[in-house]
Order: sequence, then structure tokens, then C-alpha cells
Amino acid sequence: MLSNLRRGGRVGRFLVLVGAAAAIALPVMPVQAADIPGTDEIVMSSNVEHVTNVPKPAAIAATINTDIAFQGNYAYVGNYGGFSIYDIKNPKKAKAVSSVVCPGSQMDLSVYGDLLFASVDSSRSDDSCASAAQPASVKASWEGIRIFDVSDKTNPKYIKSVETSCGSHTHTLVPDKKRNNVYLYISSYSPSANFPDCQPPHDKISIVKVPLKNPTSASVVATPVVFPDGGNETQPGLLVPTSGCHDITVYAEKGIAAGACMGDGVLFDIRDPEKPKVTARTTDPNFAFWHSATFNNAGTKVVFTDELGGGGAATCNEAIGPNRGADAIYDIVRGKLVFKSYFKIPRYQSDTENCVAHNGSLIPVKGRDIMVQAWYQGGASFWDFTDSAHPKEIGYFERGPAAEGSGGFWSAYYYNGYVYASDFNRGFDVIKIDDRRTDSASKVRVDRLNTQTQGSYSERGHGHGH
Repeated sequence: MLSNLRRGGRVGRFLVLVGAAAAIALPVMPVQAADIPGTDEIVMSSNVEHVTNVPKPAAIAATINTDIAFQGNYAYVGNYGGFSIYDIKNPKKAKAVSSVVCPGSQMDLSVYGDLLFASVDSSRSDDSCASAAQPASVKASWEGIRIFDVSDKTNPKYIKSVETSCGSHTHTLVPDKKRNNVYLYISSYSPSANFPDCQPPHDKISIVKVPLKNPTSASVVATPVVFPDGGNETQPGLLVPTSGCHDITVYAEKGIAAGACMGDGVLFDIRDPEKPKVTARTTDPNFAFWHSATFNNAGTKVVFTDELGGGGAATCNEAIGPNRGADAIYDIVRGKLVFKSYFKIPRYQSDTENCVAHNGSLIPVKGRDIMVQAWYQGGASFWDFTDSAHPKEIGYFERGPAAEGSGGFWSAYYYNGYVYASDFNRGFDVIKIDDRRTDSASKVRVDRLNTQTQGSYSERGHGHGH
């Protein structure tokens, strides 16, 4: 999601939902009231079960939930006010074990060993958890990466911060083959001549190196330029012109990465993690904002998402149609991105419901390409893109219009037999699909999942969690 537009004094990117919806004017057509579930009413396909819901802990109940990372029997859920750790050893009895109050959107998370990394893309008075919002035009303002020691799940410790240019809207963990370090690819954007630490053109990413034996020595080691000649800045319908990347997904085993870079889709060679190289680039006239990417297990396809409206608009309706605010499936052919088709949920949402393609993950099914994906108030969709040109939905879960007026699932990810979803307002949901097309996935177990750090799974039922 685009968080808080950098208005003159930049507190972030777009005003959450309300501001994003007001920032664009999209045509809408009424959906028949009879087709829309009641307020917060749960509906789902017959092959999907709602296992449980865990409300947000009181300490961060007033702010919205964001992304999720997993390790062992724990899920880590970001929130604009900090993050929470959930015990999911028994998914039917999932429970919060701690919350850290440490404001700073979006709190995009990843975990590795005893370390948790959190993105801060709202300009703060300092790097502490007691900081306040402060304009990016003030040189002393801070934003970037926070690092926590989560060895004690009941009492995480904040141990280090790293400031990065234009903050950290999202980040992607890249493991070192020698396992001595991890790297964080920092995606950020929207520079301004008035921001001392976020100067135009900012057509780059930042790379933070974290020595695992001494994580408090983490630092920025490179700022490679992705668009030396400038990105896509003039295409009609862009939400904002390219000035960096929104999110990057790496497939380290194969030495590749896919960048969702505002107006551009990009492939990288990351065999040298400190020197990623652009190998392919594409644009799409139907895409307003390249938001995220997912490879298939073979690394021969990539699904890009278009966050039309910045996450705050009602785009899952007849007027917007099936080709905007959707997923685009690309085959990777001789190193190039070849467009095959779009996928969008087939159920129209209310014209009051923020709904657009958002964060999802592969379901590890042998011989097929299937994923689960969040669509904000469109809920979670299970869909098959084995035939790149003819994707189809095979299951879904959603709630009716949120009582708050905005909300829904930020992320929906498959992890060791269940799907876990972070709802803006309702907290942490556990759902399960029971379908012959996905049943084999239950044999694949991983010990860690940072969704933007993809690892392969094999026919023997083992996955490389990263």
C-alpha cells in the first residue's frame, strides 16, 4: 500500500485509505446490493474454512495491520504502530505472545535467526520507538530500517537502526551463500528537492549488509541505480512516475530478482548480491502502479500486481474492469518478460470497498502454479496460473464492507498447511483450503518464510524457507 503522500512536510506517502481514495478519481458503477455481503459478514467458497481470528493486541489496536513474516512456530505481523508476535504452533489456537509499540509505517517485516527487520517509511524525529512524526524537510529527521533481537518472543529488543535514502517503504531479505551475512534490498521512492535525505531523481535502491555475528554493525554498502536513464515517468494513468522501486522479490537460488518499480517491471541478476544488474524491463499501459512480484517455483514466470488507486480506491467493480488493478502474468523467455494475461477476482465489490491486487504467496503444489493473494476488502483469493494465458480462481474468503469504511486483508500467505492473513482492523486470520488441487502442498514444510525471499520446493516435500 502507498502510505501517506509526502505532502510539503512529508509524514509519509498517501493518507491511509481516505487520502488515497481522494487522491484519484476513478469512475464507479453501482453493484447490486444483493450481491454484497453485510457489514463484516464472512463469506467463502465451499472449499475454504475460516479456522480462527485473533483480534489485534490492545497496545496496537488503534493502528492498521500490514505485512507478515514466519519462522518456526511464530508469525510476525507488522502494524503502523509497531509489530506483534503470534504463536501458531496450533493454528486453531493461534495467540499473540507480545507486541512492540514502535510507530513508523509501514513496518514491512522479515525475520532471520534471532533478528527481525522492520521498514520505516514515515519521517520521524529520531530512530527511537518514542519518536514523533517530523517533516522530511528537516535534515535531522530519520527513516530507514530498524533491527530487533527476537530471541525472547515475549520481550523483543531493539538493537540497531540504519538510515536509508527516502526511507524504507519495503525491504527484501537476501541471504548470503556463505551464511555470514544477510542483505536487505531497500525499496523507497517519491523524492523531493525539499528533502535533504531524499533527493531527485532517486532511481535507485539501497543495500544494507547485516553481519550475522555482529548485527549492530549493519550499514548501507551500495546504492545501485536501477534506472540510469530514468524510469517510466510519462505514461498516461500512472499513479506516480517511477523514482525507485516499490518492492523486490528475490529468488536467490536461481540468482534472479523481480522488481515492481512504480511504472516499471524489472528483472535483475543478483548472483553478486551487492551488485544487482538489470537484465530486462517492461511497462504496461494498464498498470498504474507496479506493486509487488511473485515467481513460480520453476522461476520461469513472474506475477506482477498493479495497485491501482494506491490501496484506497474501489477498483474491483464493473467500471474498472478485469484488466486494471489486477495481476499480470509474464513468462520469462530467454531472459525477457513476455506478457501472457491478467487475473482479477471475479466478484464485484461494493463501491465503498477499497479493493485491488495486493500481497500473496505461492502454494507449494507439485506440477502446478497456484497462489493465494490478498485483495484488501476483496479478501483472499486462491488462483491457478499454470496456464499463463488462462488463470482461474479456485477458492476465496472475504468479509463484507468494513464497519470502519476501509480495511480488508493487507497480506495473505500460505505457510505449512494454512493461510495466514493480516486484516487492517480485525487482526490476524487463519484460513484453510481443502481442495484436491492444493492438498499435496501440505507435504511441504519450511522453517522460515519471508515471502519476498522465495525459495524452491521439491517433489520430495521439502522447501527452502528463507
